[in-house]
Amino acid sequence: MGELSSSERTTVERAAGEPMLDQVLAWAAVNSGSRNLGGLERMADLLADAFAALPGVLRLEEPAPVDAVDGAGKKTRLKHGRHLHLTVRPTAPVQLLFTGHMDTVFAPDHPFQQTRWLEDGVLNGPGVADMKGGIAVLLAALKAVEASDAAERIGYEVIVNSDEEVGSLGSAPLIVEAARGKRAALTYEPSALPDGTLAGARPGSGNYSIVVHGRSAHAGRNPEDGRNALVAAADLAIRLDGLKRDGLTVNPARIDGGSPSNVVPDLAVLRVNLRPRTPAVQSDAEREIEAAVAAVAAERDVRIDLHGGFGRPPKPMTPEMETLFGLVKEAGADLGQSIGWQSTGGVCDGNNIAACGVPVVDTMGVRGGKIHSMEEFLITQSLGERAALSALTILRIAEGRL
Repeated sequence: MGELSSSERTTVERAAGEPMLDQVLAWAAVNSGSRNLGGLERMADLLADAFAALPGVLRLEEPAPVDAVDGAGKKTRLKHGRHLHLTVRPTAPVQLLFTGHMDTVFAPDHPFQQTRWLEDGVLNGPGVADMKGGIAVLLAALKAVEASDAAERIGYEVIVNSDEEVGSLGSAPLIVEAARGKRAALTYEPSALPDGTLAGARPGSGNYSIVVHGRSAHAGRNPEDGRNALVAAADLAIRLDGLKRDGLTVNPARIDGGSPSNVVPDLAVLRVNLRPRTPAVQSDAEREIEAAVAAVAAERDVRIDLHGGFGRPPKPMTPEMETLFGLVKEAGADLGQSIGWQSTGGVCDGNNIAACGVPVVDTMGVRGGKIHSMEEFLITQSLGERAALSALTILRIAEGRL
C-alpha cells in the first residue's frame, strides 16, 4: 500500500476481509435472468437480507410500466422484477449514488446454470462477474465505510435493478430520481479488461421497432393494388444503414412479418439498433430516422409507426468525469493497483447517470471476462482488491477531494 492514513488502512482492510466469495457462490446459484420473474424475486429477497446490514430505509420498488412491440406489430406490456432501493442519511453533506443489477442474460432453460473452478482463483459461472461479484464488492465497501469515522459525512442511495441487461426501461425513472443532487456515482459493472482497466467514454444506444402497415393483395391477380410492407421495411433498413458514419453505428437487425408467397404482405416490423458517440450525433440521428420514415411512407404509400428510442444516452468524458477517474486512479496507486481506462462500445446504467449531469465511474466491479457467455469468469482475488478500492475512493470523496 501507498500513503494511507491509519483510519483509511483500517477501512480498506475491513472491506477486503468481507466474505464476498461466499455471497457470489450463493447468489450465482439463483437464476435471475431478466425475464425470470420468480428468480428475480428470490434474488431481490437475498439482496434485501444482505443490504439490511446497512442503515437507512430499504425498499423493493415496483418497476415502471414498459411497453414493447411484438412480431404482429401490437403493443404488449413487459414484466420486470422489483428493484432494491436503499436510502442512507439523505441530509448528510456529501451525497453519492451506487448502482448495480441483479439480472443476468441467462434464462432458466439456458444450459449455463452452475459455477465451477477453472483453476485456483478463477471462478466460472452465470453472473459471477456481471455482476453478482460487483454487488458483493459494493456491499463490502459500504459496510466498511459505515464502520469508519467518515460515515456521518456521507449520505447515499443504492439501486440494484432487475432489468439492466434489457435496457433498464423499468428502472430508468428510479435512477434519474436517485441521481438528483448527487456529487458522484459508482456503478459495479465488471472491469473493461481482466487487468482492471475501467470503461471511460461510452456511446449511447437506441433501439427502435418500426411497424410498417401496407395493403394486402393477390400476388398474381392484382399485385398492383397491394402495398408491400416487407419491401418498404427493407427499403427503410437500407436507408437507416446508410446513416452510419464516424461516431454513429447502425445495425438493422431483424424484420418480422411477411405473408404467404401468393399474398402481398401488409405488415412488417423492422428492429434496428443505433449507437451514437455524442449527444449531438444522437440528436442528428433522431431527426434523420424521422426523415427516412417519412420518405419511405410517402414513396411506398404505406403507414409507418415508430416505437422506441435512445434508452441509453451517450456518455462522453467530461472534466468532472476525468476528475473522478483521477481520484480512483490515485486511490488505486496507494493500494498498489494500477488503474487505467479506455473508451468502450458497450452501454450500461452509467450512461443514464451521466446524462443527469453526475460524474460516474461505472466499472468499479470485479476483474473477470467473457461476460454474457458460458465462459464468464471471475478472478476471485479482485473481490478484495476492488472492495478496498471502492472503500478508499468513498472515504476520499467524503474528505472533499473530488
